[in-house]
Formats: sequence, structure tokens, C-alpha cells
Amino acid sequence: MNIDAAYLVPLPVVIPLVTAGLTLALWRVPKLQRLFAVAALALMVVVGATLLVAADSGALVMHLGGWDAPLGISLVVDRLSALMLTVSAFVLLCVLLYSLGQDIADGAAEAPVTIYYPTYLILAAGVSNAFIAGDLFNLYVGFEILLAASYVLLTLGGTGERIRAGAIYVVVALVSSVIFLTGLAVTYAATGTINLAHLAQRLPEIDPGVSLAIQVLLLLAFGIKAAIFPLSAWLPDSYPTAPAPVTAVFAGLLTKVGVYAIMRTQTLLFTETRLDNLLMILALATMILGILGAVAQSDIKRLLSFTLVSHIGYMVFGIALSTRTGMAGAVFYIIHHIMVQTTLFLVVGLIERRGGTTNLDRLGGLAKASPGLAILFFIPAMSLAGIPPLSGFLGKLGLLQAGVQFDEPLTWVLVAGAIVTSLLTLYAVVKAWNKAFWQAPTIELPQERLPRTMVFPTGMMLVAVLGLTFVAGPVYGYATRAADELMDPSVYITNVLGGTS
Repeated sequence: MNIDAAYLVPLPVVIPLVTAGLTLALWRVPKLQRLFAVAALALMVVVGATLLVAADSGALVMHLGGWDAPLGISLVVDRLSALMLTVSAFVLLCVLLYSLGQDIADGAAEAPVTIYYPTYLILAAGVSNAFIAGDLFNLYVGFEILLAASYVLLTLGGTGERIRAGAIYVVVALVSSVIFLTGLAVTYAATGTINLAHLAQRLPEIDPGVSLAIQVLLLLAFGIKAAIFPLSAWLPDSYPTAPAPVTAVFAGLLTKVGVYAIMRTQTLLFTETRLDNLLMILALATMILGILGAVAQSDIKRLLSFTLVSHIGYMVFGIALSTRTGMAGAVFYIIHHIMVQTTLFLVVGLIERRGGTTNLDRLGGLAKASPGLAILFFIPAMSLAGIPPLSGFLGKLGLLQAGVQFDEPLTWVLVAGAIVTSLLTLYAVVKAWNKAFWQAPTIELPQERLPRTMVFPTGMMLVAVLGLTFVAGPVYGYATRAADELMDPSVYITNVLGGTS
């Protein structure tokens, strides 16, 4: 292990937390708030990229306070967490730039909501903490940081609709937290530890029924956060009410933290008591019912919220296969979906600004009025639908190949369900494209041009979506190596319990 690189492990959490305090102290100086917030997230991207390279040579472990595992708090960055840290930092930076551009365009640059920047940075710290947590309690803390910050961001503006949606979100999140905390307590009572590496050794030694109960509790908690059917009804009602930048970062990242937690615990802790068939059924239901909900929508925000739910099913499909190829496909698809879903919600913010609404029955004529906006929507929408040769096609192809290789009746049903979901996704986004961009407008479009300060970060995300297609080979190779680590828990255990900090 590279000792120098190991000291970078806590930085993705420390940087945004320290900067959050600094921006809160500078609430009277919004220009400095913006400067420090952007600088912090840019630095997180650099740190994430450095960890991405370093982790490819072996997992990095930091034992805080000099207390070795399992007694102390361990922070762990392996290939999977390094990939998630880097992508999430880049997305957080782009969305922050978008929100700053929106403030400038609205004339609010000198008097923004002062709590926005500290809260956004705390959200970034919560996301990073969840990805590097080496024990269940630290993972729980990461989720609670996310809950506190996301509730504030969701209700910014204080409108009745946002408060209502925020209340639903908080109730659901608190239920998930209570289930998680219960699972954590049962785990400690049964094993005497909450360190993930130590748990991987202890869980096979306890009563199988207790182990199964722990697994079900954790799956319930993470399934709510990941919006897996039937625990996903809250999402389409909560996300569309938030401001465009908030919706974009929620859609891109927050559900993936839940998926990451499922992936980590299923591959590390429950290798002997697997619930793969149940996960496959849930994946199929999530894909099909989610996309049917999307097809029925007439509002583009709700349509994309339902596609968000639906495509979580693809990731769960890869996890449920419990094979190297399935896990690699799931890792790649997570990265693809973070990029594409964030870009689409940023574009929807531009559509609402240019067309005055997100209701597809009232939109129209945007292709002629704003050709650049049409391109910004079309490319990520086609990637979401899985049109070759875009990254969505490559991710789905990898998952379908893994399902075919598994060659069981249930996986063949899942393969068929995944293809149907992809076709219905294509239908849903083409419907949205036709109504928003091609049909004759039913209302007079505002003559205001789209602010470059908002178009530029959206363009950055679009370049990243296209870039993922062009560098799919190296990224898929890294995802495959991450899958190799996940499928061999002894690597993680040795790094945390047998390595040095």
C-alpha cells in the first residue's frame, strides 16, 4: 500500500466539511462563499482522481487516531469507492457551477440563499463519507448527514409544494434510518463488531437465522434509499418539486449511495446467505413498473423520476447475478447512470427556463427556438435509452451478457425484462422529445436566451457523457478490476485487518 496516498483518504470528507464551516462564517460575503465552494469541490475532483489511480494498485486504508481495526474507525478506498468518489465529486462540481449560473442569471448573485453553499458542501461530505466508510456505524452517519442536508436543499424557497414533498422525503428517510439503526444494533449484539472486514469473518460463525435477519434489515434500509420497488413510491413525488440543481444532484447521486451500500454489504458480508433470487425479482419489478410509470407521465420531471427508479433495476440485476461479469456491468452502469441522469435533469432546468413549463402538453417548438438545447437533451436521452454506441448501450450489453452467461430461467426472464425496459425507455424519451421539441408550441415561448452560465456546466456534463462512451474500454476495465475485488472478500479483509495504516 502507498503510505503517502493513504493520507488522502479522509480528504473527500474533510475538505467539504471545513469549507462548509468557512462558507457559513462568510454568509455576508456571497462572492467568497461561491469562490470557496467551487475551489473545495474542484480540489475534491483532484483528490478523487489521485485516489482512483492509487487504488488501482491496492486498497488504501486509514485507521483514524492510530487505533487499528476492528477497534478504531477505518476509512477504506478501494477501486469501487475511488471510482464513486471521483465521479460524484465531478458531478457535484458541475451542478454547483450550474446553480451559480442560475443565481447570476436571476440577479441573485449578490444575495443568494446563504445556507445553500454550506448545506451543499455538507451533502458532498455525506456522500463521500458513505463511500469510504469501513464500518456500519460510519456508513449510518454518512446517510444521516445526507438526510439533514438533503431536507434543507429540498425545501429551499419554502413553497407549500416543496415543504409537502420534503415532509414525505423526511418521513421515508427516517423510517429507513430506524431500520438501519435496528439492523446495526442486532449486528453488534450478535457479532460484537460493526467493522465491515471483521463482520465478514464473524457473520458466518453466528446462527444462520440471525444472519438472515440482519441481511433483510440492511436490504430494507438500503432498498428504501436506493428506491427499489416496492420501496420507491416516495421518489417521483419528492424530487420533481426541488430546484433544478438540487433535483439533478439528488437524481444523479443519492440513490446510488443506497445501491453502493447494497453492493458492498452483499459481496462482503453475505457471501453464504445470499438472497439473489429475491433481488432478481425486485430488479425485474423495479425495471418494469418504473418504466410503465414513466410512459404514463405528461410532465418531463416526473417522467425522468420514474426512469430513474426503473434503471436502478439494472444495477440490482448485476448485483443479484453475483458473478464477475454481472458486478462489472453493474459498476459501469452506476457510473453511466450518474452522468446521464444528472445531465438530463440539468437540461430539464433549461427547458423550464426556455419554455416556461415542464408540462409536455404545453411545451413545443423548442428545436427551432433553441437548437443547442435540443442537442443537450437528445444525446443523454438516447444514452439512457441504450442506443448504440453510447455508454448506456455498452452498460446494458454487459449486463445482458452476464445474464445470458448465468443461463437460469429467472435470469432469462430478467434479460427479457431488461430489453423491454430499454425499448419502453426509448419510447418515453422519444415522446418527450417530440412533444417538447417538435410539436407546435401551445403557448408563446419566452424570448429570453438561455444563460451561458447555465449552459456551460450542462455542456461539461454532456462532454462527460460522450467521454464515457469514447473511453468505455478503460472505464469498463477498471470496473472489471473493481468487480474482481468485490467478488473476493479476502482482499478487503486483508487490507483492513491485516494491513497497516
